[in-house]
Amino acid sequence: MSSQTLDKLPIGASATVLDVAGEPALQQRLLEMGVLPGVQVSIVRFAPLGDPIEIKVMGYSLSLRKSEAAHVTVSA
Repeated sequence: MSSQTLDKLPIGASATVLDVAGEPALQQRLLEMGVLPGVQVSIVRFAPLGDPIEIKVMGYSLSLRKSEAAHVTVSA
């Protein structure tokens, strides 16, 4: 089981969130949106220029900037 950040996963990949880092305001926002340790996420698609990233979490779609996704550590 390898760990990496959410922004490094390819389209269609699923992973489990291990940790949410970053500034307290960013951490709080991600946690409120359901990006919690232990939750399964999958990469749906990238915007044409690669930013933002659309992920599926807890049954709904969420768009994150790459810079935000870089603070989410996942295990693939």
